This record gives sequence, structure tokens and C-alpha cells, in this order.
Amino acid sequence: MTRTLLTARWVIGFDGDSHVIHENGSVLIEGDRVAHVGPVPELDAERVDYGEAILSPGFVDLDALSDLDTTILGFDNFPAWRKGRVWPESYVERGPYEMYTPEELAFQKRFAFAELIRNGITTALPIASLFYREWGETVAEFEAAADAAEELGLRVYLGPAYRSGGQVTDEAGNIRALYDEARGLAELDAAADFATRIEGRAGGRIKAMFAPDRIETCTPNLVRRTAELAREMGAPVRQHCLQSEIELRLVKDQHGMTPIEYLAAQDALGSNWLLPHGTQATPLDFEMIRDAGATIVHCPLVSGRHGGMLRSLPRCLAMGINIGMGTDTWPADMILNLQIGMMTARLADGMPAATSDMLYDAATLGGARALGRDDIGRLACGAKADIAVIDLRQALQGPDPIQTLMTSCSGRDVRDVWIDGRRVMQDRQIPGVDDVADHRRAQAQFNDLIAKYPDRTVGHPPVRDIFRQSYRRTSHD
Repeated sequence: MTRTLLTARWVIGFDGDSHVIHENGSVLIEGDRVAHVGPVPELDAERVDYGEAILSPGFVDLDALSDLDTTILGFDNFPAWRKGRVWPESYVERGPYEMYTPEELAFQKRFAFAELIRNGITTALPIASLFYREWGETVAEFEAAADAAEELGLRVYLGPAYRSGGQVTDEAGNIRALYDEARGLAELDAAADFATRIEGRAGGRIKAMFAPDRIETCTPNLVRRTAELAREMGAPVRQHCLQSEIELRLVKDQHGMTPIEYLAAQDALGSNWLLPHGTQATPLDFEMIRDAGATIVHCPLVSGRHGGMLRSLPRCLAMGINIGMGTDTWPADMILNLQIGMMTARLADGMPAATSDMLYDAATLGGARALGRDDIGRLACGAKADIAVIDLRQALQGPDPIQTLMTSCSGRDVRDVWIDGRRVMQDRQIPGVDDVADHRRAQAQFNDLIAKYPDRTVGHPPVRDIFRQSYRRTSHD
């Protein structure tokens, strides 16, 4: 069995209850597992000394960006319904269509998976937008996603997103639900078949999940059937909810209750349910989530960009709610999300209420707890050797490495990544990935998508009228 000893200025170990900091420590990898954490032992092993760095458990991303993120196109362009973020009635009447080819869909998953690794994310549950899709995600693209994850070495939970409804707007901005329940149930059946086929692939690194789309797009039959299938498989379910006023209104109009009450009424809410984003939650919602043992997936960067925040992380933790982290937008920078999460928590509850370890725990132990696992999200004997090496040579270091991470670092400081004992990134290079060529291809693909925005924007204005310019622009081509 291959043995590799990693050493660094800082090692974040685990003592069975919480993370602990080892200064000038080491991690011994044997096969795919951690065999030792602590002082540097005298033994025969390949050695890698990282010097001024943190050896951290890899981050667990419960809402991991897996496409070319269209939410960034709404950053200064609102209201959303007028800027291509809600299908107009005219687009629905002519027939929605896939705006990417199958090859483009496969490419963007592989591209996004490489970006996750670059940001120290070792376990990911992919999320992508359905705004530009014909309806839901396809099994074919997730077969390609499984191939990409296996090749790159990423630990993933996979399942195509499905829905029984969507949103449509008229020219006055009146948003309503549009349903095709039979199609949604058929897509769920296809997702369930996919789940049974990929569960445990790649030596267990690839597992199944169920990914119903946002709560306002899911009919009771779809929710109940999802819950039944997930219970049978022991698989996680990720359900976006409590994230917008439109969502609250649509669920209230359709079902006469809040989103969390709606899930509970379908006997769906349970410990395997992962719920991004919680920014519109009431005190009663939080209590129901806690009592069900479900997890709130905190995505502070994307929420903050849209003027929202979780209110609040310290209060949720004090209540006993499990909190995991998600990126859910470009860039897939978990460290940046932790920093924004800290800021919003302090804005909500004051500076003393939130500390660095709260956010770091959510990105590691909280994510592992959400998935029912005690072998990831920590560096301890017997745990999976999933390690993010965070370079501190460009940081201004204080006496605590986690506080340094929160004040001086970004995802670009992730130097090496190990998953299942395999070094999947070295000096920010991922074997088999041409970073420059892939970014060029991604940008060209994104440009083509932007060019199609008039098709699905109310009134079908030209691109120049959809996206606001910060200043007057002059082209010199």
C-alpha cells in the first residue's frame, strides 16, 4: 500500500468531537485513507513538505455550481422577469428548446468539476440552472458528468434535476406557474433508474442523489414520490426553498401554506433533505427544519448578490439546526463564501455572535453530517484522504490559521488537492485539463447563450437592451 506523508505549518485535524490545530504537523496517507494526523513521525514514506500552508479537510459543497452560471447575468439587470430570468408566454407558446447541444452540456459539467477542485472542494452535489433548458436535466448529460467526475477524481453525488412545473410571465410581469406533471414524473423515473446504476461507482466516490428543482416547480405527487425513492435508497434529496418572495407567493397560492409546511404535509421533510437557501424562513420554518433533522445549505455569496442573507447562522446553530455550505454561483470559491457568510452573520446578529470556526465547520463537518457520513469533512485516522492544501505564502498570517483563511485567502490559494489518497491537483494543475483552452471554450459557449437571451425575454428585445452597461461603451474594432 502506498504511503505518503504530508507536512505543513498548519494541519487541521479532528479529535472525535471537533477540529484541532496542529502546528508543524503532518498527515499520513495510506491508500485512500488517513492513517495519522499530528506530530511528524519517523517512518518510511514518500514525503511532501508544503511549508507555509494549511492542510485542511477538503470542503463539502452541497450546492456546487456545475454549469456556466447565468445568475451573474442578473447582477445589475433587473427586474428578473424583464431580463430573461422568467420565461415569457410567447416563448412558451413557440416551444422551449435546449440552448446547449449535448456536447456543450457535457463540457460544462467537466469544466465546472475542474473549477470545484481548484477551489479545494472534494465532495460536491452539482447544481445548475434550468432557465435555459427545455425542461429538466437529462440522464445523458449526467452519464457524461459521472465520466468526468471519475476521470478528474472528484467525489460527487449525482442526479439530474427534474420538475413538474416552471414559471412564466406576461408582459406586465405577472408571474404564474406552468405545469406538466406527467413529464416531471417521467423525468423522476429516469432519475431513479440513473441513481440505481451509478450508486457506488468509481470505488464509491460516485453516489446518487435526488434533485427536484425549486419547491414552487414541484407538485405534491412529485414531492411524495421523491421522498419515497430517496428513503428506499438512503440517498440525499436537495430541494431549493425559502429563497424568494415569488416562491412564497406561488406556494401559498397553490397549496395554501409555506414551503416547509408543504414539504411536511407530503411526509417528505427528513434528515436526508438538504434545503438551500433559507433566506426567507420564518421562526416556525426554522423550528420545523430542526425537528425534522434537515440541513440548511448556506450559500451566502449568491444570496448576498441578490440582496438576501440567512437570518441568521448563529441563531440556526444555537437552535440545533445543521448547516452545510454551497457555492451555487461563479466563482465556485468556498473560501469566499465562508468570508461572505461571516460578514452577513455579523450584520444580522452583531460581531461577537459569529466566529470563523462556525463557517469552517459548516463547510466540512456540517456538509458531512448532512450526507450521513463520518469519513469526510475531517482529517482523522480512518477518514477518507480528502485534503485541500491552502498556500499561505501570499497571506498576512495571524496566530490562528482559520482566521487567516477568513481574512487573507481565496480559492486561488488552493495549491494541491488530494481525494481518496490521490493527488488530483498539483500546483494548481489538474492532469488532462488544459485550463486556458477550457476557459476559452467556456467563454465562447457562454457568449452563444447570451446571444439567445432575446428568445426567452419578455418582449424579445435585443441583447443590448437586456443587459445594462455600467458606463457608455465605445467599440474600436
